Amino acid sequence: MEAWQFDKKRYIWLSLLVLVLCSNFLIYRSPLSIMVLPEEMGWVILGTLMDLAIVVPLLMAVIYKKNFSVKRFIIWMAGGLILARFIIPAKYFEPFAAISYIGIAIEGLLVLSELALLFMFLRYLPAIIRQVRMSDDSLLFSFPTAVEEKVRKHPIVHIVASEFLMFYYAFMSWKKRPPKGEKYFTLHKNSSIVAFQIMIIHAIIIETIGIHWWLHDQSKLLSILLLILNIYSIIFFLGDLQAVRLNPLKMTDNYLYLSLGLAKKMVLSLDDIESITIDQKQLEKKNR
Repeated sequence: MEAWQFDKKRYIWLSLLVLVLCSNFLIYRSPLSIMVLPEEMGWVILGTLMDLAIVVPLLMAVIYKKNFSVKRFIIWMAGGLILARFIIPAKYFEPFAAISYIGIAIEGLLVLSELALLFMFLRYLPAIIRQVRMSDDSLLFSFPTAVEEKVRKHPIVHIVASEFLMFYYAFMSWKKRPPKGEKYFTLHKNSSIVAFQIMIIHAIIIETIGIHWWLHDQSKLLSILLLILNIYSIIFFLGDLQAVRLNPLKMTDNYLYLSLGLAKKMVLSLDDIESITIDQKQLEKKNR
């Protein structure tokens, strides 16, 4: 009941957000705009700017209050100022054009701060690699941990680290063999996960050849974009396949390392496991 009430409130705030955006759009872009808009447009445009730069970010903050931060609120405000440039016709917005440049400048500063994090990541990359080599954990677990320790936990850094792992497993891990020993247990053997991923790779290749050939005559830009996305998808599935093969379940004295590809992994403390049960029926079938 509480969850339903929470969702209901969220839908109400989301409806208000859509209403604010649509009303501001229809004022300037509907067939009735000529009849509705007054001759003196200054106050109307100021009202739109207030809606997009203040009201909309406040509604977004209420809707996404769990992930709210001052930085995101500033991004939403700057985005509202930039959006106003596209909603308000140029002939009306010209006296207020400098305001949109403020939004663009704020977004530019935020982009520069993100790029600074990337440069920091590249700066500490040799130290990260040394820490990974000294770690007993596999690259799939040790590399993200080293990145967080040397740089910091940030979405853009996390994305770059994930892409690094994907390209590594897709192109530079084919000569490696999965670790073996008493503390390692495979999860993908006797399952269809490898066959399924190989089937997806084949389907993407066939789809790329067929649709790209047809779409190239319709729109070269769309065909190139689709080709890039499909190549990226193939690289991801190749890397994911290798990550599954090279990272079996690992059990140490204190932790359980579980992974099923690049996107699914966890480290579980053995103290958090209350009991382990065995399916007796499956065990009997296996012993027959």
